[in-house]
Amino acid sequence: MKKIDKAVADAYSREKNKYTIIYLCIWFSVSFGVVLFADSLQFEMPILGFPFHYFMGAQGAVVTFIILLFVNAKVSDHIDVKYGIDEGANEQISSGKTLDH
Repeated sequence: MKKIDKAVADAYSREKNKYTIIYLCIWFSVSFGVVLFADSLQFEMPILGFPFHYFMGAQGAVVTFIILLFVNAKVSDHIDVKYGIDEGANEQISSGKTLDH
């Protein structure tokens, strides 16, 4: 694997951490925010026949988490390519080699 410059590695880590914090904020607001504000979310907009706050508590948080997983994978791939850390550029040096004793 090729060496990565410290400045590039630091920028890479900052960008990955920034997106991780964004994903955690979205996850927290969907998972706990809906529960905390369930009384104020009781407006007349049923989703699949269920009240909005019930649907978000039962299904919406799980669906949001799964969507965040796919978005994270896609964004992480773009960040890896941007900083030259993608899998295609970094083939394993030792693939196919064996140790002789």
